[in-house]
Amino acid sequence: MKRGERALSLCMPITCKRREADSDEEHTYTSFVYKARWFVLAQTDGQELEPITIPEWDAERAMKALGIERVPFDHTDGNVQGFSRGRSIAINPLAQLPFKTLFHELAHSILHSDKGDFADDETTPRSLCEVEAESVALLCCESLGLDGADYARGYLQHWLSRGSGSNAEAIPEKSAQKIFRAADQIIRAGRPQLGPITA
Repeated sequence: MKRGERALSLCMPITCKRREADSDEEHTYTSFVYKARWFVLAQTDGQELEPITIPEWDAERAMKALGIERVPFDHTDGNVQGFSRGRSIAINPLAQLPFKTLFHELAHSILHSDKGDFADDETTPRSLCEVEAESVALLCCESLGLDGADYARGYLQHWLSRGSGSNAEAIPEKSAQKIFRAADQIIRAGRPQLGPITA
């Protein structure tokens, strides 16, 4: 533990069942349990965690080719898997699916930052931004044979259902084109045999 760090409390939702006294029906409800004395990884000292690598794709090579920098994860919310700030991204060292999260944040940087390769002049709604980034992550994971596709599908369904308009469950054609281009760019950027990446 780093000197001077303060412990956090973890709020855990627990789904329970209960039977009403005057009925045989069971009802589910959510209760919250607080667990004290938790620390995020950034609050601790110790040996650096080595990133997992896959032979045919290299994250550092891809970020260098794309002009995106990895910065330390400094978010105190342990539920946050990663974040993108312009041409910088951070991945939670304890992320459940680090490659899926990496692809998602790379996509945000490419598609939604002011300096992004495919950024639009118009303001894209957050729900569509999340759909675009997660679609890129899904395509990259499937292309490279990595875990995460099932989780990506659930994430997409959630954000598609929050969309507005008459056909909120469909990805607009313009977004689909951006998704395919960004996924292709990310995958090509991390492969050693290919030359410089152009938008």
